[in-house]
Amino acid sequence: MNFDEAVVAHAGWKMKLSAYIKKPDGSLKVAAVEPDNLCALGKWLHEAATVGKFGGIAEYKQLVTAHATFHKQAAGIIREADAGKSVTEQLALGSGSPYAAASADVVRLIMVMKTKSH
Repeated sequence: MNFDEAVVAHAGWKMKLSAYIKKPDGSLKVAAVEPDNLCALGKWLHEAATVGKFGGIAEYKQLVTAHATFHKQAAGIIREADAGKSVTEQLALGSGSPYAAASADVVRLIMVMKTKSH
């Protein structure tokens, strides 16, 4: 995975969650979404830590933390939808939502990492 692929992989979550909010059919599981090391970006970030790939870039740890926060927010949306609560797309995913803030942090930090790693 490279930084551009990381942004694309991350961005796909909004579409998945949007569809899930409209039809919470059990296809997304909190247990599979909440951990930050099961998605493609998470695997890449955690693998990089084991080989010390980004150890010299301060934002790497910030990105790992932001990515974990993002997964907690996404899992929370799934939890609410699964519980039958009224989850509107604008409140859950729209600008100003905790999910949107966490997602923006992840993308911003990926781009910082891209710049600093070259």
